Amino acid sequence: MTKELMTSLVLISPILFSFIALLSWFMRGIRPAKLILISRISIYLGIFIALVSCAFVYQYGILESNSIAYEGLGFSIRLDALSVLIFTMINLISFIVMRFSFNYMDGDSKQGVFIGRLAATIASVQLLVLAGNLGLIWVSWVLTSISLQRMLIFYAERRRSKLAARKKFISARLGDLFLLTSIFLLYNHFGTGNLQEIILAMKNPAGAFPIALEMAMIFIAAAAILKSALFPTHAWLVEVMETPTPVSAMLHAGLLNAGPFLIARMSFLMTEMTYAPIILIIFGGFTAVFGSIAYMTQSSVKTALGYSSISHMGFSILLCGFGIYAAAILHLVAHSFYKAHAFLSSGSLIDVKKASKINLKPSNSNPLILIASIILAFVIFGSLALLWGVNPIEELSLLVVSCIIVMGLSLLIGTTLSTKNSKQLILKITMVAAVVALAFFSLEALMANVLKSQIPVVSQPSNLVTVMLFFWLVIFIGLVLIQMFSPFIKGKKFWRKWSIHFRNGLYANVIYDRMVGALYIKSSSSLDRWEKS
Repeated sequence: MTKELMTSLVLISPILFSFIALLSWFMRGIRPAKLILISRISIYLGIFIALVSCAFVYQYGILESNSIAYEGLGFSIRLDALSVLIFTMINLISFIVMRFSFNYMDGDSKQGVFIGRLAATIASVQLLVLAGNLGLIWVSWVLTSISLQRMLIFYAERRRSKLAARKKFISARLGDLFLLTSIFLLYNHFGTGNLQEIILAMKNPAGAFPIALEMAMIFIAAAAILKSALFPTHAWLVEVMETPTPVSAMLHAGLLNAGPFLIARMSFLMTEMTYAPIILIIFGGFTAVFGSIAYMTQSSVKTALGYSSISHMGFSILLCGFGIYAAAILHLVAHSFYKAHAFLSSGSLIDVKKASKINLKPSNSNPLILIASIILAFVIFGSLALLWGVNPIEELSLLVVSCIIVMGLSLLIGTTLSTKNSKQLILKITMVAAVVALAFFSLEALMANVLKSQIPVVSQPSNLVTVMLFFWLVIFIGLVLIQMFSPFIKGKKFWRKWSIHFRNGLYANVIYDRMVGALYIKSSSSLDRWEKS
């Protein structure tokens, strides 16, 4: 079996899901048994194909299919460590979401339509991560937006769904335009759309990089920011909760990751640029902080999860801006599985809360205990970093990001120390914090080793990036302190005032509504006319 044939076999999965999307046009109605059967076969076969593709890459390294292209720009499939990792993640999440959908949509008159639209979304995302040419990247990028659009307006009679979908539509088209412009600039410089040729050219540069490449990466950054719903274009993400729950799970666990994935795919270009990473750091960092604070102020479970996704996407983009791509991909994969579970189980959250026997409500108002927890967390972190052999100069970016994660652990320790729980529980939580810190170093090193041929190594940051590293470290420390001391300041006037502002997303949504004209749609008939157009 030739390598080209092995690579082409991976296309069986997106082809099957595309076939399901076509069949859904003819198998509509309640309980389309044949369509569900074919879908079950496809999701099991998809996991098998993903595992086989991992074995191919492990044995042969990078694999590419024959190109269908004009002057180097067109269609080809690429299997490497990055693509098969994300491809496997997508298939596992698709398996979970689609299995859930069979029961969730059972009895709905549009069950067949829903399965078809979900399958089309899965196929488009699979093509995006498997693309080996800039041409296919752009086509699949647009297809993911179109398929998601059809899912967001699944219940077309719901006015709020259409308003959110309209904002998403405008953001998506702007992102498509940015990506297309970037592809044009890259193709004009390299003379090909083949990713392998572009990566090799960046690994062995012939001279100084022209301004066109810097502009191309700036447009890539802008496209990723729009795709992953970073501030201030995040508003639509927290307004699409009227769609079926499986849509939210697939959106937050899969489609939002397209932004960080695109940056990781172009990482060899991004890491050589000056201004594009700064844009990622600014937007990613602010979005991570904004989403975290807004998350604390929400009363709706799904809206809170939406802001949580916004924060996580911002953090992933921030890591990419710092050039810590292994940690960014690790965070992306972990967040995807967590968020899929969170949305699919959101309906049972209240029952779980009631059944919980652990009291984590702070009962001790002594701030010194919380400060002690921060010191304890840094002692755990410092000891493990020393034992792991982290180089504080060459791996400064990784070290600072680790500090941010440790601050999150201090929140867990501090909350536990401030409760009436037993000493055994406090000891267990401390041990869990140590395990989490050790797991981060271990998994980041493992991810870096797995992806070593597809992402650049962590290098010493420039002076400007170093300043921004410590700036965001201080900001995140402040954020964690706010979370830790929130029980003591919730009654303060300034806290009540700012919590209202953050609960409303700093009103960026209102501004965005005015920009896209969403506030001026008076009737559902006008929405219908927009939808038909």
